[in-house]
Order: sequence, then structure tokens, then C-alpha cells
Amino acid sequence: MSRTLVIGDIHGGFRALQQVLERAEVTPDDLLIFLGDYVDGWSESSQIIKFLIELSEKQKCIFIKGNHDVWCEDWLAFEQGPGIWLANGGKSTVDSYTDYSSEELDLHLEFFQRMKHYYVDDQNRLFIHAGYSSMHGPEKEVYSSNYRWDRTLWETAVAMDKKLEKNSLLYPKRLLLYKEIFIGHTPTLYIGSRVPTNKGNIWNMDTGAAFTGALSIMDIDTNEFWQSDPLPSLYPHEKGRNG
Repeated sequence: MSRTLVIGDIHGGFRALQQVLERAEVTPDDLLIFLGDYVDGWSESSQIIKFLIELSEKQKCIFIKGNHDVWCEDWLAFEQGPGIWLANGGKSTVDSYTDYSSEELDLHLEFFQRMKHYYVDDQNRLFIHAGYSSMHGPEKEVYSSNYRWDRTLWETAVAMDKKLEKNSLLYPKRLLLYKEIFIGHTPTLYIGSRVPTNKGNIWNMDTGAAFTGALSIMDIDTNEFWQSDPLPSLYPHEKGRNG
């Protein structure tokens, strides 16, 4: 039976990605939805992109673009990146591309350019890296950068009174637009959770793989999830984005 599996922020942790795909027993029949931030942090960013390109040739995958992916895309296109990017994991990404040919770099650039801003499935479930601020949904967003940077959607869900009913006048209109929303970008570690976390109708899949957490993959129909080992244990001689 085919499944729809959603994967949180990877941040250069190729070993973690291999673990979760194995632990979830992923098959070519499964649809894989990646929520972005494939690069920056641990040392194997370019290897992840190479693997994902090859994986997408074997089974259906949907790749959402994260803020770190935009930085990497710009670097691949213009051969320069902002200091803030280099200081937030970008240097490890640049280092991982040391031995790549110009043809391989172009192939990876095209992969980033094809990524989606967001995706809505046939059950009205939204998949987006960060969020959106428009009460009319991401398609009405004035600033497309919100797809990759917005934290207010998640902050709203976290701050909501659990007793608030959906028919209440005070229930956030942004959350009523979709059956469920799947995001990354803001680590669940910030609220003391190391597993995929549900608030309102939002599932946050960023379980801190860039830092001290694990990478997570979840079956969106059953909410069963699998996790890698914590990333520091997979890369014991590295700091990820902790350093």
C-alpha cells in the first residue's frame, strides 16, 4: 500500500536521511514530500542533493524550497553568498561542493530552481517550509519570502488556547483554510519537543536536525513517525549549526 510521507529539515545530515528512509521502510510506491532546508549544517549537503536527484528518478517526490535552499541556489547561480549564510551553515555546504564539476553544479542548480514554494494535496493539506501571513492563504501572500521565513503561523498555533473551537470568532482564520498544514523551519526544540509536534491543525516536522535533535519522517494519514539518531551522534567530529 502506498503512503504519503513527509520529511522535516535535513540540514546536510545525509546519514540521518538514510536512517529515516530505512527505518520507515520506504518503497518506490510511497510519495515523499520534503519540507525544505536540505543543506547547511552538517558536512554532506551536496551528497544529499545528489541523492535526492537520483531518488526523484525512481519514485514520486515533492521538494519544497526552504530559506537555506534559496541561499544555496543563489551561491550556485552567482558563485557568492552572504556572510550571514556562511555563518549559518553555508560554509559546510560550500566545502561539500569542492570536487564538483561545472556540469554537476549546473545540475544541482536546476534542481533547486525546480523546487516548489508550497504544495496542496487533493485532501486540502498544505505543505510549506515556514508559513504565510495572509489570512487568504499563501497564494495571496504579498511577500513570497514568507513561504520560507514566516514563523507567525506556528507561533499563533502554539499560543492558541486549546479550548478554542474552530467555530469561534477568535479562531485564527489562517488555520481554517486547510485541513492540515505541515511545516518545518522552526525547530520543535524551541518548545521542548524532540518529536513531530501538532498544534491546532499544524504539524511541525523540524525536530532540530540542524542542532542536537533528530531528523523525522511521518506518515501523514496515520501520524506514525520514525526518527534518526540525534545528529551529533552521527557526526561526532562536527558541530552542525551548534558551533
